[in-house]
Amino acid sequence: MSKEVTEEGQSRKDYVDPPPAQLVDINELKLWSFYRALIAEFIATLLFLYVTIATVIGHKKQHDACNGVGLLGIAWSFGGMIFILVYCTAGISGGHINPAVTFGLFLARKVSLIRAVTYMVAQCLGAICGVGLVKAFMNHEYTTLGGGANTVATGYNKGTALGAEIIGTFMLVYTVFSATDPKRNARDSHVPVLAPLPIGFAVFMVHLATIPITGTGINPARSFGAAVIYNNGKAWDDHWIFWVGPFVGAVAAAAYHQYILRAAAIKALGSFRSNPTN
Repeated sequence: MSKEVTEEGQSRKDYVDPPPAQLVDINELKLWSFYRALIAEFIATLLFLYVTIATVIGHKKQHDACNGVGLLGIAWSFGGMIFILVYCTAGISGGHINPAVTFGLFLARKVSLIRAVTYMVAQCLGAICGVGLVKAFMNHEYTTLGGGANTVATGYNKGTALGAEIIGTFMLVYTVFSATDPKRNARDSHVPVLAPLPIGFAVFMVHLATIPITGTGINPARSFGAAVIYNNGKAWDDHWIFWVGPFVGAVAAAAYHQYILRAAAIKALGSFRSNPTN
């Protein structure tokens, strides 16, 4: 149950929605917790890209497919790292590690504009450094095996790739909203499920479906970091797909969760109609 009855017989919520974040909150810039969160996002994205891109290059290095981790192992690498890093950083920065997730949460008024923009910058810088480490450690393999960059696979067109990125990111951001929903936490408090677990599984499942099409972006920082370090024309030709697709998917997920599942628009309309001054 997500409601309980008071002594007066009136029902009230047993959960509290956090207040909407200010659009521009200058006071954040005075807080050490703000800069600590930026550092956490930078380091988390660096580690995410280092482990996952190294896994991709290691897989491509194998001449016998049976000796490598395979596509399943790559998907586990991405999903597992998200589970680990969200678990580690959720209490510090929220554990975004993805500009699309940050953008979706900004649209839902979960973070301010200043925090959203600086998070995205930190994530992109972390991604560049993470892929840079892979190139430093595996230079020959990295430069000859595609650099882990996202491109549209042979046999697919850009429209298909864009659609795959939109749907994949929608699934991820929708899972983030659902796993962190205070109403769900109150209703299902007896179910010991960590929020990072379904988020990591969402990344894993999307990779299984999308690796054959685009290599799976669903994270603009991941795609940007690999494109910057690999710096190949093909990677840049298709690069817009890995920003537009995730951002469109994030918008759709935020709207679906906030205005349909949580019925924010209907609640606002009901409050307006019940206000005697209107």
